[in-house]
Amino acid sequence: MSDYSLPHQINILLHIISGSLALILAIIAMSSQKGKRIHKKSGVIFLICMSIVIITGVIGVFVFKANGFLLSLTLLSGYQAFSGYRILSNKSSIPKPLDIVIAILTLLSGVYYILYFKSIGFFWEPGLIYGTIGALFAIVIYDFLRYLIPRNKFKNRWLYEHIYKMIAAFTALLAAFFGTVFPQYHPYSQFLPSLFGTVLAIIFILYYWSKNKTKNRRF
Repeated sequence: MSDYSLPHQINILLHIISGSLALILAIIAMSSQKGKRIHKKSGVIFLICMSIVIITGVIGVFVFKANGFLLSLTLLSGYQAFSGYRILSNKSSIPKPLDIVIAILTLLSGVYYILYFKSIGFFWEPGLIYGTIGALFAIVIYDFLRYLIPRNKFKNRWLYEHIYKMIAAFTALLAAFFGTVFPQYHPYSQFLPSLFGTVLAIIFILYYWSKNKTKNRRF
């Protein structure tokens, strides 16, 4: 790191600190009671840290020519965090201008990312990059298709969507962390955290689905 310029070192430091804090805050949010103050506060600060991670990640790749694969994970985790927060705020399938704009910008960023790194040559396994961007596109496309779900059919789906997206954002960030810290274990250090996140999301979703089902029976 001593070979980098001072601005580059500062950018890396901000990226590492904000990413590490985001991971810690995500764990606090997941382990705290949903809807309570600590859950909400840790979630909001998590989003702020994620914003810094995205900004420093973009600067690192396009200004300082850092490793490009991490940007794909940053785009994925950043959009999932944004969309996961927005569905919690809206709790409906009604389109909102901000969500549409961000979704379109994310799609365009993903396309530009693929074209840009294809032109300069991939530094990481292309399959991992295409898989990550493919997952990003799948989430964005789902968000557009969600607008077709009638309001009376949407009901509690916002909760499960929020759970999945926030956990997915956490695990994408975790994959970037392990992929950087343990490069000798590629590609396992990238996809194993994602597998862990998928299992974790399923457990949480099944728990709250069962809880809501039991609650509805009482009424």
